[in-house]
Order: sequence, then structure tokens, then C-alpha cells
Amino acid sequence: MDLIRILLSILLPPLGVFLQVGIGGHFWLNILLTLCGYIPGIVHAVWIIAKR
Repeated sequence: MDLIRILLSILLPPLGVFLQVGIGGHFWLNILLTLCGYIPGIVHAVWIIAKR
């Protein structure tokens, strides 16, 4: 299941974070990072998924 979340995080970083932690601080932070730059959003999403 984590592999699917990581693949989704590469395509749509906020979706991967949402599936892992739901709507919360990490989700909104990931949206902000994705809007500022796509790569920071991906890094944050993969980090959140790998951490849990």
C-alpha cells in the first residue's frame, strides 16, 4: 500500500499526504509546498509516507 501512496505522491503530492494522514497540518503544508514548487511537495509527501 505504501508503494501506491508513494507513486500517487509523485503525481499529486497532496493526495499521497491526504491518504496517509487525512486533512490536517501536514496536508495543508504539502499544498503550500506544492504551490511554491512541485519538487518540495514531492519530497515532503514521500517523507511523510516513509516516516509512518
